[in-house]
Amino acid sequence: MSLEEKKQQVIEDFSMYEEWLDKYEYLIELGKALEPFPESEKTEDRLIKGCQSRVWLSSEIKEGKLYFKADSDAIITKGIISLLIDVYSGHTPSEIAADDFGFVAEIGLKDNLSPTRANGLVSMIETIKKIARGE
Repeated sequence: MSLEEKKQQVIEDFSMYEEWLDKYEYLIELGKALEPFPESEKTEDRLIKGCQSRVWLSSEIKEGKLYFKADSDAIITKGIISLLIDVYSGHTPSEIAADDFGFVAEIGLKDNLSPTRANGLVSMIETIKKIARGE
């Protein structure tokens, strides 16, 4: 599935729910479905700076495409990082680095988070972009 198709799918998935409470439930489900993150990889260098809760992000390149793994100690935050890595895993670093992450605004995620979670979301996006740029 292309990056555009994945982003469109997220927009459609979120549009199924009218209430933000239901959208939060959906995020929680995404977090619960996240692939287990090895305890041995929960290291300081994988922590995303700027998140109130602890969020670990690791990446690897296979056949020219970036793949992400993540975890968080907060369930909604875990759902948010799950959403992001579901969309961006399996795409080339240049595709990811060039993307505007506009679908996040389109689903209203940042506007419906507490200020600290919204800052964490921005930090997650920036970290994914930095990894894609090879920084």
